[in-house]
Amino acid sequence: MVGLMPVNKLNETTLQHGLAELCRRDAPLRRVVQERGAPPFWVREPGWRTLIKIILEQQVSLSSGRAIYRRLATTVRPLTASRLSSCSIAQLRRAGLTRQKAAYCRGLAAAVADNTLNLASVARQNDEVARNCLCELKGIGPWTADVYLLMALRRPDVWPAGDLALIRAIEDLYDIVEADKQERLVETWRPWRAIAARVLWHDYLARRGRDI
Repeated sequence: MVGLMPVNKLNETTLQHGLAELCRRDAPLRRVVQERGAPPFWVREPGWRTLIKIILEQQVSLSSGRAIYRRLATTVRPLTASRLSSCSIAQLRRAGLTRQKAAYCRGLAAAVADNTLNLASVARQNDEVARNCLCELKGIGPWTADVYLLMALRRPDVWPAGDLALIRAIEDLYDIVEADKQERLVETWRPWRAIAARVLWHDYLARRGRDI
């Protein structure tokens, strides 16, 4: 059927397989793994709440996004799609959301509540179709969609372009600052770009003494 997933999602076994292949092909990635170990197998629970969290993390730190989500979950109880979609912007603003993100989150919740967005169906689609489906919703751009595909759906060959941590990690490790050269480097990591991203996040956080 057109649009269905052609490959399995990542698990511990396929992660190790892809990691070994990348280490054979790419010396800087190999050095990171030798010095810091394999990256943690970061995953998120598939579902609309995870998409809400990723929206709240747009253009802020992970800790800030998580803090806002906790306040949202305290304000909207229980945190269901139908209840969130019925909240006013003012109510969501009191939970710490910006006006724009409040509108995005309420729109996402409404799409889930009326089944305009069926995330179970999205999970069965290939990367391109799934990304396009998610990006039809206001507030979900390519970065948000790709982080969801990478972390929640565990796709092996997704690259969240524009992720500042990945841009900085490539600068740190390869001394490449030009966007076009970074893009060419990323292409060499197919079909395991998501694993390369995990290695680079691992290196970025270790260099700065932080955790994800």
